[in-house]
Amino acid sequence: MDLYQQLGISRDASEAEIKKAYRSLAKQLHPDRNKDNPKAAERFAAVTRAYDLLSDKEKRARYDRGEIDEDGNPRMPFGGGFGGGRRPRPGSAGGAGHEGFPGGFEGDAADLSDLFEGLFGGAGARRGPGGAGPFGGFGRARSPQKGADIAYRLKVGFTDAATLKPQRVTLSGGRTVDLKLPKGVEDGTKIRLAGQGQEGPGGRGDAIVTIAIAPHAYFVRDGVNIRLTLPVTLKEAVLGAKVKVPTPDGPVMLTIPKGSSSGKLLRIKGRGFTGKDGNRGDQLVQLAIDLPAGDESLQQFAEGWQGGGNPRASMGV
Repeated sequence: MDLYQQLGISRDASEAEIKKAYRSLAKQLHPDRNKDNPKAAERFAAVTRAYDLLSDKEKRARYDRGEIDEDGNPRMPFGGGFGGGRRPRPGSAGGAGHEGFPGGFEGDAADLSDLFEGLFGGAGARRGPGGAGPFGGFGRARSPQKGADIAYRLKVGFTDAATLKPQRVTLSGGRTVDLKLPKGVEDGTKIRLAGQGQEGPGGRGDAIVTIAIAPHAYFVRDGVNIRLTLPVTLKEAVLGAKVKVPTPDGPVMLTIPKGSSSGKLLRIKGRGFTGKDGNRGDQLVQLAIDLPAGDESLQQFAEGWQGGGNPRASMGV
């Protein structure tokens, strides 16, 4: 069969049609999928050789003009004849290529690495010197595979995540490593620890650590900011006060302005989460006036107080 017949295409096939035909045949015939079928390997060698020549515009033109044969060798006017006879290669038997496969590749064979990446997910290794692979001049040798990755789930405290406190992880086998939390850490962030997975012929795989940030009793995350509802007494709200407020980095003193109402929002700079840009968010403190139940003096004050007006006037009621 000529090269076009080997790929099952017409002589006027486009480059895209040549590549499509080869992809289809390579999927069926690749030695990785036909380990117990040597005939498939021979056929794979033949279609690969055909694709190698026909995908090269210059070689294809010379082949169509009858200047070269199916191996890419010049046709000989004597001995081999004009009918497309093949010239035996040095060291080959009856025109057989390397390791008994027909033909073989010239030293300037087309690089099929992009094609095999798409067909077989990059499982094969790249060619060795001269383009030779495990099948004697075509394809690519398979790299030793690394060991499998190992997945871990690490629960991190809310304040630890906010302050990027280093964490200690215990890996399989009992080994412990210190893990640095990245800027912009979120619930579900994955951290790769190279070489901490299972052993394999090509080396160890990796450890993949998924971060799970624990909820907090009174802090709530809002992007890079943290929200806190802070109870204050009526006296603190009316007269103003300095009160102690918890933050992820420890308590700080916060000034409550005179005449503060419930819902008033105060800001403590730089006490939130660190973003990917390295800047830290703020802590937003919302005041909530806490009125004690059963306080007779407060009840008497309210009964005798004539102030306050109508706080609902802006609502039209």
